[in-house]
Amino acid sequence: MESNLASKIRFFDDEKILTVTELSRAIKGTVEENFHSLKIQGEVSGLKFHSSGHTYFSLKDNDSVINAVCWRGTKISIALEEGMEIVAKGRVTTYPGRSTYQFIVEEANIAGEGAWLKIFNERKKLYESMGYFANNRPIPKFPQLIGIVTSKTGAVLHDMENRLKDRYPFCKVLVWSTNVQGAGAAEQIASAVRGFNFMTIKPDVLIVARGGGSIEDLWAFNEEVVVKSVFESKIPVISGVGHEPDWTLIDFAADLRAPTPTAAIEYATPVLAEVKLQISDFSGRMRRSMFRIIKAQTLRLNSFARYLSSSQNFIISIVQQFDDKADRLISTMQNFLNSAKLSLKAKRLMNPNSYLNLKLQQYVSLQQIYNKLLSNYLLSYRDKLDSFSIRLEQASFKKILSKGFCFITDNSGKTIETKTHLESVHDADVAIHFQDGIFQLHKQ
Repeated sequence: MESNLASKIRFFDDEKILTVTELSRAIKGTVEENFHSLKIQGEVSGLKFHSSGHTYFSLKDNDSVINAVCWRGTKISIALEEGMEIVAKGRVTTYPGRSTYQFIVEEANIAGEGAWLKIFNERKKLYESMGYFANNRPIPKFPQLIGIVTSKTGAVLHDMENRLKDRYPFCKVLVWSTNVQGAGAAEQIASAVRGFNFMTIKPDVLIVARGGGSIEDLWAFNEEVVVKSVFESKIPVISGVGHEPDWTLIDFAADLRAPTPTAAIEYATPVLAEVKLQISDFSGRMRRSMFRIIKAQTLRLNSFARYLSSSQNFIISIVQQFDDKADRLISTMQNFLNSAKLSLKAKRLMNPNSYLNLKLQQYVSLQQIYNKLLSNYLLSYRDKLDSFSIRLEQASFKKILSKGFCFITDNSGKTIETKTHLESVHDADVAIHFQDGIFQLHKQ
């Protein structure tokens, strides 16, 4: 390439004076003409997603670094990550304003299967730590509507529909067609899973399906947007991506992993022949059970009939006893009514004046008893009052003064009980209380 490049470079005359712009344009034309389509491999470094929609980063190896940019609207099949080893296809251009050159990325893929597996395992650990693999929703045994997320253009959908007709033709299918590989496939798959969940009449189970392929072909099913949508689905999800050896990260997020798309149909539906056989078996069991019940009830009724026939005399005896007791009850009630009538008649014949005189005599008698009890009660309490008065008079301080005693108080009327207390009253009058009066003593 170096000899080819040298032959195409325009050499200027040594005597010609160029402007900086002229030189920059010449270099730009030469570079873009000779590096307009090529692939380079390197490690993503300094990844920056600009608000304009452009993605800026660098591609580096052990010795060199080149600036790279992915313009807005460019669809690449992988989501770029820091430290990812990729093979990028594109072209080289220069930026005259800064005398720099950069690589314009038009396509990008992870470099080598080993790099794919490394990223797969790293994401698996990450998603597991985020709880994306915790689903365990039960798969319905007899679904009426199955939602399938796959591509309509491949043979996978045709094989799944044929398998469903053979096993369980009564079930309906609703297909949401998406790309299953390449740029934008992950977003379409995630949107389909979320779309099924937003339906008014939701499928009983979802199947996310794709045929086999390399790890690069199946990479859309390892993107976080797909794994997260499967984890957040309210509808149970069966993953049927690839063939038996193929594993994707939605296999861990789904409620059930099938080795192939057709196996996913088998996991989601029962076998019609087996269902018919099971129904037939249940019907036979039900008929036999009903026959046993009817036979047992028939034997029970026959036994009751024999018992009733042999116990007729017993019933007649009970009827006779009942009649006898009924006659006794009627006779007793009649006697009671006759007695009540006589009593009522006697009360009606009594003279009202006689009844009032009787009640008046009872009242006078009770009043005499009441007056006597009240008089006795008052006399008793009068004696107690006289006794208490005598005791109170004996305990009075005046009674003590009459015996020749006296007591002293200060101006405030407080009793002076000790000599010390009397000495503490300075320049104040004290009063001496006698039986016949108070003597005011002026203390100096």
